[in-house]
Amino acid sequence: MLSLGEAARAVLLTPDPHDKRRAARSMARAWRQGRLAHRCDVAMPDQPAWPAKPELLAPNRMPRRGKGGSERGRVALLHALAHIEFVAIDLAVDLIGRFGGDFPRAFVDDWIGVAADEAMHFALLDRRLRQLGSHYGALPAHAGLWESAQDTADDVLARLAIVPMVLEARGLDVTPATVERFRAVGDEASANILSRIYNDEIRHVTAGTVWFRQKCDEMGFNVVETWQALVKSRFRGSLKPPFNDSARHDAGLTQEFYAVIAS
Repeated sequence: MLSLGEAARAVLLTPDPHDKRRAARSMARAWRQGRLAHRCDVAMPDQPAWPAKPELLAPNRMPRRGKGGSERGRVALLHALAHIEFVAIDLAVDLIGRFGGDFPRAFVDDWIGVAADEAMHFALLDRRLRQLGSHYGALPAHAGLWESAQDTADDVLARLAIVPMVLEARGLDVTPATVERFRAVGDEASANILSRIYNDEIRHVTAGTVWFRQKCDEMGFNVVETWQALVKSRFRGSLKPPFNDSARHDAGLTQEFYAVIAS
């Protein structure tokens, strides 16, 4: 029987975006059907396989994309979000393949679900780009999104602290205003896609918070203090308001975590 680790590695080493999303969903289906052994017995690659396009640029070289009022601005914003969701497939799969063998099946259940969600999100955004006359890969994209995985490859607590509890939580902060900008110009199709992604992201942040708490409790660590220490030492950016306190609270990420260390 194929192992969970082997399946995860295969997804990570699939370069074509559409093949990768299909592979992630197939991995999720195989796990749910009991066709993957709960073993993470192969090494995960340091860098996933990605396509030649989009061109990846450093953050300071990324072109300004505006606020999304014009169609060109909306396409640029949707493309940026599609890239985030594409990389998020690999982030979820790497978490499973790198650390899933050390956790109960419920951990894999949660993160397999996240990987399948990210694959679906990418498909929705790419289809919307095509409806607007573009496609994923047509514009440059942010080169730094995988850094959080590289920086936390040695420590599952650090990975959970940074990826779902910082990066995805930031999506909870900014997505509602983005939805309203799309609605303000009559782009209900894009707004509905982003609303769906937003609702799923609450579950993703919840999964991160739940498993972070559980691992801290298992190791006898103070949950909030450990999270704050990891963010200070492992996150390259800073936590910036405004925060969507309500959505964060729904995900278990209460103000006691981030209010003290926010810049």
